[in-house]
Amino acid sequence: MHFTTRIDGAAAHITVHGEIDYDTLPTLRAAAAGLPPNVTELVWDLHDARFMDVAGLHLLCDQPSQEGPARKTTVTNLAPQPLRLLVLATEVNPALELARLLPDTLPAILLDD
Repeated sequence: MHFTTRIDGAAAHITVHGEIDYDTLPTLRAAAAGLPPNVTELVWDLHDARFMDVAGLHLLCDQPSQEGPARKTTVTNLAPQPLRLLVLATEVNPALELARLLPDTLPAILLDD
């Protein structure tokens, strides 16, 4: 797994290339924690992340430390498996508020379950 980071004003885009699991979680958390303090929006671009386990859910739910700035987190370009995991997690535990990360429209295959 590797990732690329692009900062555009107050928004940072981290694109993950490879799997998101407990082996890669520390590296991705460090990338988010190392963003400049003026970054107020973090966009995880997962178009090249074809697999994500529960570690990815932890990553998406992470909040900056009290010393860090408040950041809005969004996700874009979810591949089918990470999208399915996010939908299942939302159904199982709505209190996690992961629905805010879902696209406005879901593929029909996910709605048929």
